[in-house]
Amino acid sequence: MSKIIKIHSSDNLIVALENLNKGEVFEIDGQKITLSEDIQQKHKFSIKPLKKGDPLLMYGVKVGVANQNILQGAALTTQNMDNAFNENISFENTGKLTPLKAEKKDQYFMGYPRKDGSVGTQNVWLFFPLVFCENRNIELLKTVFEREFYPEKMEEHQHFLRSLIQGKTEKQKPSYPANPFPNVEIRFITHHSGCGETRSDSTVLGKLLAGYVNNPNVAGATVLSLGCQNLQVDLFLEQLKIINEDFDKPLLIFDQQKVGKQENLIQNIIQESLVEIKKINGISRQKAPLSKLSVGLECGGSDGFSGISANPTLGAAMDKLVAQGGSAILSEFPELRGVEQELVNRCTNVESAKKFISLMEAYESKVIAAGTDFSTNPSPGNIKDGLITDAMKSAGAAKKGGSAPIVDVLDYGEFIKNEGLNLLCTPGNDVESTTAMAGSGANLIIFTTGLGTPTGNPITPVIKVASNTEVYLKMKDIIDFNTGPIIEGTQSLEEISDELLSYIIKVASGEIIPKATQNRQFDFLPWKRDISL
Repeated sequence: MSKIIKIHSSDNLIVALENLNKGEVFEIDGQKITLSEDIQQKHKFSIKPLKKGDPLLMYGVKVGVANQNILQGAALTTQNMDNAFNENISFENTGKLTPLKAEKKDQYFMGYPRKDGSVGTQNVWLFFPLVFCENRNIELLKTVFEREFYPEKMEEHQHFLRSLIQGKTEKQKPSYPANPFPNVEIRFITHHSGCGETRSDSTVLGKLLAGYVNNPNVAGATVLSLGCQNLQVDLFLEQLKIINEDFDKPLLIFDQQKVGKQENLIQNIIQESLVEIKKINGISRQKAPLSKLSVGLECGGSDGFSGISANPTLGAAMDKLVAQGGSAILSEFPELRGVEQELVNRCTNVESAKKFISLMEAYESKVIAAGTDFSTNPSPGNIKDGLITDAMKSAGAAKKGGSAPIVDVLDYGEFIKNEGLNLLCTPGNDVESTTAMAGSGANLIIFTTGLGTPTGNPITPVIKVASNTEVYLKMKDIIDFNTGPIIEGTQSLEEISDELLSYIIKVASGEIIPKATQNRQFDFLPWKRDISL
């Protein structure tokens, strides 16, 4: 295994694959480099002496600027480099990228067909409120349904607590009845929005929830309304019609102020929902082409290896999926700041490219108005593990999108309509981003991580991909797939991306259940662009 890697031929930053000591000598591009200080694993050192103001290059793009003179072989830190962003974006090369060649492969997955032609990777009946006032009723319904559908999940820890209270030491677990409707997943959403905010935020929440109902993974839904909130039932239905004029899934809507007594409300919900759940239990998996997959691309808890192993592996797998007619959604706009020009060049038309830049500028202006900027995006964990600037983080994060042309640019809450690689405006926050991608139609989400994260989603399976073997082995209870062999030099990007695509197909077919689903980690966090009133 090599101790260092130069990612792109034009880079002047070198990545340490393991801890390096001051005085170690490396031959790079025909010249010998002596380290002028210790370099931590995943961090970078300079390949040549740098002057104040010199650009710092990694992945072939500018990821920072030297704010002082830097010795050859010195470590790059938050003290000696500043962020660098693309300015003066040009649209001259937009629309000139050659489409990926279709691979002649007979690959398919086993999914749940919907009447509109879409295909789900899960068969979900979803319960959610239009306003936070109904969260208690959702939680009550969740307890009632999960005790019948997933008793082993509910009772395992309960049994452990009871044994401790009673002073018993037996470890035998009680037996539980089988799930009465094995073809259905019952899921629940709560949130803290829907009223007391701007009308704009309520409308966007309605659009997001409409996207969840329209997602191919959802077979039908039970919707709770208080009655007086900003996000009225009519507003929600209006957003649903905008997304899909021909929507025809079963949709049960209950207004508490109209029903009155809570006991009647809950019993009506249970009775009517169960009728529909029995019906959708009759839907079975059928063979579907990979063109029916829409994969959300996420990274979180990233480290200095994410942009070298996990993200490029995911990008290569997505290129293979897109070549077969599938779709991918690349989000997290703060983590695309710094690589805008490269993405603009990959857009298939100028209209989409300009929409991307317009959304980015509007987002950044709100960030600045709030008293900060995108340069603060790298978290303390990111910085500790070698991602020093937002541009450096972005250059690695964008690798998740592979090399395919960008067919469309979506604002937050917009539903995917074009096959291929799409950009979606979301925050860099992991859960806000995954929440948004499911609402835009992703029926799978792939989440790369270098430090580990438990994040999941209520309606869309989330596959966790590790950038290094150490974190994969340490956190196998929440991580599904390992790209560490790329860092170790034991497998190629081509080999592991093939393995990842095969893994994705097995998850889409229900053959493998991702750890987040096994752990029932179902996170939902809408993005509030405005303020509370």
